[in-house]
Amino acid sequence: MYSFKIDCSPCSPVLVLGGCLAKKDHEFVPLHELLSNAEAEKVLKSLNAKAENLPKILESDPQAKKLGAKVGAIVKISREDAGNEYEYYRLVIRSPE
Repeated sequence: MYSFKIDCSPCSPVLVLGGCLAKKDHEFVPLHELLSNAEAEKVLKSLNAKAENLPKILESDPQAKKLGAKVGAIVKISREDAGNEYEYYRLVIRSPE
């Protein structure tokens, strides 16, 4: 097993989420952007998809919260791997109670 200390001070950039550690602004967290309605429509048309067919992201996700994303919004996630940039899209859904 791993042993580590968790800094739970109010100034700590580390969030404890379900026993996992996540840094919202860490270099390995990909860029998240909230799409406007016009941008979302354009993306869905280019993908020939409906919003409900996209993978989901919870409204309570740290990045969704940071963006102020509401249920039904679409978030664009940009990742870079070996010099290539990839774009992913997620539909914001309500977090379970």
